[in-house]
Amino acid sequence: MLSSHDLQDALPHAEWRHWRPIDVGNVVCDSRQVRPDDLFVAVSGVSVDGHRFIPDALRAGAVACVVERPLPELEGVPTAVVANAREAFARLQAALHGYPGRRLRVIGVTGTDGKTTTSRLITGILRAAGEAVGSVDTVNAEIGGQQIETGFHTTTPDAPAMQAYLAEMVAAGMAYAVIESTSHGLAQHRVTACEYDVAVVTNITHEHLDYHGSYEAYREAKAMLFRALTTSARKPGMPKVAVLNADDASYAYLRPIPADVRVSYGVESGADVRASGVEVSPAGLRLRVIAGGDEIDIASPLIGRYNAHNILAAVATARALGIDDEAIRAGVAAVRGVLGRMEPIDRGQPFAAIVDFAHTPNALENALRTARELAAGRVIVVFGCAGLRDRAKRAWMGEVAGRLADYTVITAEDPRTEPLDDIMAEIAAGCRKAGRVEGADFARIGDRREAIAAALAMARPGDLVMAAGKGHERSMCYGTTEHPWSEHEAMVEGLARLGYSGPSASDPSR
Repeated sequence: MLSSHDLQDALPHAEWRHWRPIDVGNVVCDSRQVRPDDLFVAVSGVSVDGHRFIPDALRAGAVACVVERPLPELEGVPTAVVANAREAFARLQAALHGYPGRRLRVIGVTGTDGKTTTSRLITGILRAAGEAVGSVDTVNAEIGGQQIETGFHTTTPDAPAMQAYLAEMVAAGMAYAVIESTSHGLAQHRVTACEYDVAVVTNITHEHLDYHGSYEAYREAKAMLFRALTTSARKPGMPKVAVLNADDASYAYLRPIPADVRVSYGVESGADVRASGVEVSPAGLRLRVIAGGDEIDIASPLIGRYNAHNILAAVATARALGIDDEAIRAGVAAVRGVLGRMEPIDRGQPFAAIVDFAHTPNALENALRTARELAAGRVIVVFGCAGLRDRAKRAWMGEVAGRLADYTVITAEDPRTEPLDDIMAEIAAGCRKAGRVEGADFARIGDRREAIAAALAMARPGDLVMAAGKGHERSMCYGTTEHPWSEHEAMVEGLARLGYSGPSASDPSR
């Protein structure tokens, strides 16, 4: 329940019209969910403008509205006029849940690649240090030992869910919250009012330009996490910290954004936290981290040289929080991998089979370079590109696969309402640009299950087959319908066709 005074406190910059003492039971932005005594927020969506549904909300019993522009039908109705209704909705959700972010130390992790892994590493270190920590990432939320799936294609949960998760963390006695903060989540104000204390970036490369329109707009969406440090609530003894990748092009853009403490990390640069030598093997990574005159020898079961940057980001965060080196070592070692990230599927076959979430050019390049280091034989990759999403990356990813894989199987990855053949043709053009010949070096198989099976069938002892792009996701979108999908199950089925049906420790369907 929120009083009129609570509402005004939550939206201090709003223009209040026809205002009078009221009590609000809930805050909703879908007119179909309005119940008597609710407040309706008219959000301007991508395809639907919530202002159209104000009459419906009033008929359903809404006692007040938040809008971006005044309308005649609001005459006499308590109304707040705001610049951005999405932002107002998030702030009202925070108020409805008692501002849980103000009672937690909140760490946000953003970037194009490596967000989930870095979030898990930070969480692991905090737990090794004896801290009670909850987390929300693109795979699940974890609160007090309970894991909650966050959805099929969800990136960052919406504001009601996010504030509810934070409130559950407070109720469970958590001290820290680690939140994977995507560009969509930031730009759409899903994480507004989370009250960040630490902002961490992995990298900013090429992704989601279909939504953001340009790389500059995408980069600025990521920067919102760092700008939030200056507007978030101050907490006793907790400085506002920015953790930056000195090896990434984002460093020069993000560094001028105000913060109490800035910590840089990197492998190639003279960063505050840097690696001296990175050893890669199928068993994981070893690296010596140099930070503030200290040297920390770290061993991690994570596979792939690129994970050195994710580890450094987590170490830099931990050092800024005053976590001791022993907890850092133990926390990194405890993170054994993330569902769908360089995840091996072992059914006793004489070649490697891996599921990875790589769905950007940079991530695919990193994954394939890692595969090269792991495979004694050929590298065979299966991937596609999503429909109604960033088209510019399709040929680019095809070119990456053409350069780094021995054989590429182009297939479906959420084609949505776009013709799958057109998407695959754009990827194929990239393969040809890399000098590859269709039939000899790559093929197009639209059915993803059959594509994975075909790739596994051509593998010889010592080869490595990677299915990239879907990772942990539990659905595939054709048209406008989400169909159940499991990359793990498709891999296991393909191996079973070849007679390999031994147990797989990594397979969640066991």
